[in-house]
Amino acid sequence: MATPSSTYSEIEIDRIIEMAWEDRTPFDAIKSQFGLTQGQVEKLMRSQLKRSSFNLWRKRVSSGVGVKHRKTADPDMMRFKCSRQRMISGNKISKR
Repeated sequence: MATPSSTYSEIEIDRIIEMAWEDRTPFDAIKSQFGLTQGQVEKLMRSQLKRSSFNLWRKRVSSGVGVKHRKTADPDMMRFKCSRQRMISGNKISKR
């Protein structure tokens, strides 16, 4: 079986790593977008990050950030944009 890092482009790998670091992005979202399971994401992270960075990430994910799995996430954390993000309508940014 091919390793995830040999299957994806550099841009896709960067995006997977970015999504894995984000607290609000569950592994389910990575799986639906890229087809990688949590174990495959861990292998990718291990192969792409420095050891110290990987250890920090692993500690963060396993420490109970609480949203990397939809089942354990607070429903308020599942929104797709920041509540302070400005509304965009008709290519013009509307003011608050």
